[in-house]
Amino acid sequence: MMKFTARRLAVKYTTALLIGAGLIGGAILHSSDAVAVIEAPPGVVIAHSPASSKVYLGSPAIAILPDGTYIVAHDTFGAGSTQNVETLYESHDSGRSWQKLGELKGQYWSSLFVDNGALYIVGTSGFNGLPTIRRSIDDGHTWSVPHDSTSGVLTDKGKYFSAAVPVVVTKGRIWRTMESVESTGIWTFMMSAPVGSDLLDAKNWTFSNRLAPNPAWLNGKFGGWLEGNAVVAPNGDAVNVLRVYYDALPEHAALVTANGDGTAVTFDPQHDFVDMPGAGKKFTIRFDPKSGLYWSLTNAVTSSYGGNNYERARNTLALISSPDLHAWTVRRVVLHHADWNTHGFQYVDWQFDGNDLVAAVRTSFDDAEGGAHSQHDSNYITFSRVANFRDNTAVAQ
Repeated sequence: MMKFTARRLAVKYTTALLIGAGLIGGAILHSSDAVAVIEAPPGVVIAHSPASSKVYLGSPAIAILPDGTYIVAHDTFGAGSTQNVETLYESHDSGRSWQKLGELKGQYWSSLFVDNGALYIVGTSGFNGLPTIRRSIDDGHTWSVPHDSTSGVLTDKGKYFSAAVPVVVTKGRIWRTMESVESTGIWTFMMSAPVGSDLLDAKNWTFSNRLAPNPAWLNGKFGGWLEGNAVVAPNGDAVNVLRVYYDALPEHAALVTANGDGTAVTFDPQHDFVDMPGAGKKFTIRFDPKSGLYWSLTNAVTSSYGGNNYERARNTLALISSPDLHAWTVRRVVLHHADWNTHGFQYVDWQFDGNDLVAAVRTSFDDAEGGAHSQHDSNYITFSRVANFRDNTAVAQ
């Protein structure tokens, strides 16, 4: 089961507020001397922003440095956000406590990864910004500054969309997905660079062709794709496994395949949609050589969900696996809250850590200020550990 640190927030209310009250913001109140105890979110709180600020916390990314230090980054969204800043944190005690490292202005929707001992962050320069990458050689304390094509600005044209998605190596190249914002919707492509090249130099990166969405797909129920995962397929190809808007069950992902040099990607709508629990929301997929399986933490829709929008079913976090990226199995439910309107465990990025998974979670949960604005408009970034993730301990919800 998921290991988490449960904490309680003691909040004083007037006696009048407590009379007859059983629930406030979805939190159980324990009335004693006019003190209400609100359960804190599962896991360890890394960052918190009350709903009243209209600054919501999003796109968590996590990396593990060679010395075992955990690094987490996140951005913000909402009316109170500038939508062009990443905030970074570090943990030297396996996630039990976190310290703020600093902020990167002009960085957004970003992934963290380690290459040749250096830490990288790659995403966009802001909301619908340009593809941008930075490097740190001192474990995230200082960073390169992208100001042109030789220092991390990977193109100077277009508008782009992304998230904290995986970076992988295959066929001698480093791969990451990206989406472009076009007049007809979100188009998808892959970007890659040779292993060992200067990743801050735009000339080393190849952008594939871009694939347009088609609303006629899935019998006219295809609503778009985004936030794709670069994954190494069983045959060694780089594939892009994309979240798909499709308001029906089972949920679907789309598998886009790249050629070896990264210049072209292809998609066959007759064969390349796959059933995947939780695929209507953002997810991270990684391959585990020990089990020979692909793993993900997703917002699977369980039988207990009573809402009418599967894309906003984010109150359950499930561990799923697949031998081939096509057939997926729910292995266990690791986080769940009965309320789906203001509670969510979403946009999870994670890494393998021995027999465990360590995860950064965009969380909507109760707090002393009245809780999250919605399951989508998250007020926390939290850290959780899924212990002994290979154990098959499925839990129904």
